[in-house]
Amino acid sequence: MSKPTLSPLHLWQLSFGFLGIQFGWGLQMANMSPIYELLGAKESELSLLWIAAPLTGLLVQPIVGHFSDRTWNALGRRKPYFLGGALLSALALIAMPNASALWMAVGLLWILDASINITMEPFRAFVADLLPESQRPAGFSVQTVLIGLGAVVSSSLPWILANGFGITEAAGSGTGRIPLPVRLAFYIGAAVLFVCVLVTILTTREYPPEDPEAFRRMKAEGAGLANGVREILACISAMPVRMRQLAWVQMATWAGLFCMWTYFGTSIARTVFGATEAGTPRYIEGTSWGGVCFSVYNGVALLMAFVLIGLVRKVSPRTLHTVGLLCGAVGLLSVLVIRDKYALFGSMVGVGIAWACILAMPYAMLAGSLPEERMGTYMGVFNFFIVIPQVVVALGSGWLVERIFGNQSIYAVALGGTFLGLAALLCRRVDYQPQGRA
Repeated sequence: MSKPTLSPLHLWQLSFGFLGIQFGWGLQMANMSPIYELLGAKESELSLLWIAAPLTGLLVQPIVGHFSDRTWNALGRRKPYFLGGALLSALALIAMPNASALWMAVGLLWILDASINITMEPFRAFVADLLPESQRPAGFSVQTVLIGLGAVVSSSLPWILANGFGITEAAGSGTGRIPLPVRLAFYIGAAVLFVCVLVTILTTREYPPEDPEAFRRMKAEGAGLANGVREILACISAMPVRMRQLAWVQMATWAGLFCMWTYFGTSIARTVFGATEAGTPRYIEGTSWGGVCFSVYNGVALLMAFVLIGLVRKVSPRTLHTVGLLCGAVGLLSVLVIRDKYALFGSMVGVGIAWACILAMPYAMLAGSLPEERMGTYMGVFNFFIVIPQVVVALGSGWLVERIFGNQSIYAVALGGTFLGLAALLCRRVDYQPQGRA
């Protein structure tokens, strides 16, 4: 099918839901480790408690991708999953900051991550479904802009509420109660997530199957979970060469990111702010500043995404991605020597450049190598190479922090920088030559 070139407005409408999705992710990334510690978790246990994020992605995304390839109803192909996942995500965000025990927070994170993955997975395929190949790099870069905007606000929202609006309430002494600014931030995030996804649902139209009879046969052949698993395994065995090469890049990249998300806030609370235990004023200040730092890197990613929209017309996505990953590696490694809270912003500039590329360039390189009729399934399979390294890090980094790093989790953040450097080297091996470009 020849797909029409869409207007700039339509490009934004296609991905507007990602603004809301990133509100959910941003609140989680900046606040879950502090929430866990406030509810009694040890720092060496954090990575294992975070395992919900990658495991739910591993289980949910390929299955949702498979069934969304075979869905067509009044809402469309991908939109039913947007709507259902957004509703569940909003409810989980409302419940999360009201957890009164560690096991409750852990269980709610599983529900939240599964729900966000249901919403998020079809969005990558949605853009590939509706855009011609020439517009896909720009389409994925627009996603990056919206992801960055959502993350900038959500990551620092508790800090903004406390310092900009004077809404303050410390964690309850010995009770593990979550501070009021954090609770309000999660409530706001729930509303933003649902409304943004609803905007995409109401303002876009999906293309119906070209051959309804062939679509019905494919749907019948893929009916049931067992058939879905067989389809996923078949896609794994038949992965295009470019996808196999990008898989190694993704595994190193997301191992590095998981190290950062798990340990950055709590580590700078101790190394930069001098906190000695969870729940102290310096700890609250330090972990809140970690959220501000996450806003900085997401803000840089937001600005960089606009740059990428222009650069992808002139520079290969492979080259852009390599340079971006190297910037991220330098940013995370520099945290080892920084002891001033404002100097951390310099580190976050490098991470932000990397993040902008990570959110767009792998998908721009990947989409053109995939069969249209299995786009959702392959995008779900591609997610394996995001979540598997995170599972490995979740299982092993706690042991490293406790036994090798002497409970100094700043070294786990630096390990993340090393992984990003490795990803940059692996990116140069990807065979990507669109329209005669290297």
